Amino acid sequence: MPPAVTEQNTPDRPADRLVEVRDLHFSYGDNAVLKGVTLAIPRGKIVAILGVSGCGKTTLLRHIGGQLKPSHGSVRFDGQIINELDNTSLYALRRKMGMMFQVSGLFSDLSVFDNIAYPMREHTDLPEDVIRDLVLMKLHAVGLRGAHDLRTSELSGGMERRVALARAIALDPRLIMYDEPFAGLDPISLNTIANLIRRLNDALGLTSIVVTYDVSESLKVADYVYFIHNGVVVAEGEACAMEASTDPFVHQFVHAEPDGPVAFQYPSRPYGEELALPLPVSGIKPAS
Repeated sequence: MPPAVTEQNTPDRPADRLVEVRDLHFSYGDNAVLKGVTLAIPRGKIVAILGVSGCGKTTLLRHIGGQLKPSHGSVRFDGQIINELDNTSLYALRRKMGMMFQVSGLFSDLSVFDNIAYPMREHTDLPEDVIRDLVLMKLHAVGLRGAHDLRTSELSGGMERRVALARAIALDPRLIMYDEPFAGLDPISLNTIANLIRRLNDALGLTSIVVTYDVSESLKVADYVYFIHNGVVVAEGEACAMEASTDPFVHQFVHAEPDGPVAFQYPSRPYGEELALPLPVSGIKPAS
């Protein structure tokens, strides 16, 4: 069943949706990660996908990028069903996507300039003087034009993340996917990245998917939010309404409360019963 939508952010008309995920199932061996995810990403908006670590957020991005194929369901991008494309068509489609990885994914043996130029040289026939102008333009957009000659080892964590963002927009994609863009950043760098995501999305007419567990920053930058838990979408709505949500999962996640649908304790026997059990035999003998 398709997700509930609003007129403003997740429109009913399929033409207004850049990405559509329908009843998506996927397992790693016997571990079922996605158990029927359905959601829509409207054109020109920033959509945050929130959930605890290990809930399948990155796995969902890999399906949108075509690295994984679902065991059931479909992923549609710009009218094309990604999991039905051959390699040639898939590679062509990926040129419409940009990706900012969890750990930036920069080439450590290349300069900042060459990291940004790499996708241009790989996927276009542009002359070097044009590539130079475009690279400097992308770096200027993230405030790092003066750092183009630096090596990646010379960058701070925040600078590295901004270079990764510049590379993600190198080919002017329609969609940018951000996998944990705020992880490990100091407050100033974090706020800078969040503002860049919002500013670039609006200025360039992009569509953005932000996958994260950072609630406060994602609610500031996103237009619409999906919450994933136990392999399905458990809640969704406009970002501005999430802090006041009465949904038990949303309330626990947004307010970082220990008690709620997300249990702190791993499933186990009652504590008293566990203490009464005999000690397990480890098979390791103490040293004599």
